[in-house]
Amino acid sequence: MSLPMTAAQVLDREYLELRAKVLELAASLDRLDRGDGSVVDDPRLRKVRAGLELLLRDDASRAERIQLLFSRDYDAGWRQAFGLPPAEPGG
Repeated sequence: MSLPMTAAQVLDREYLELRAKVLELAASLDRLDRGDGSVVDDPRLRKVRAGLELLLRDDASRAERIQLLFSRDYDAGWRQAFGLPPAEPGG
């Protein structure tokens, strides 16, 4: 059984990838700012901003909270809505 990594080990392993993702996000937001028109009222951008706020929290469940932010609410009739056959019993 392997021992879990320390926070310092995780940072050593993940730092360059984290840095690249932050830079990529910043570049995308810069392109939005430079684009013609405004998307400030677009619900998608509001979700992105809410996701960024969640990222800044000291909370071990950030990934779960962000996943839920960008997920649809559960709809028991989703199979029908997508034109799929009913689920097999027991499957």
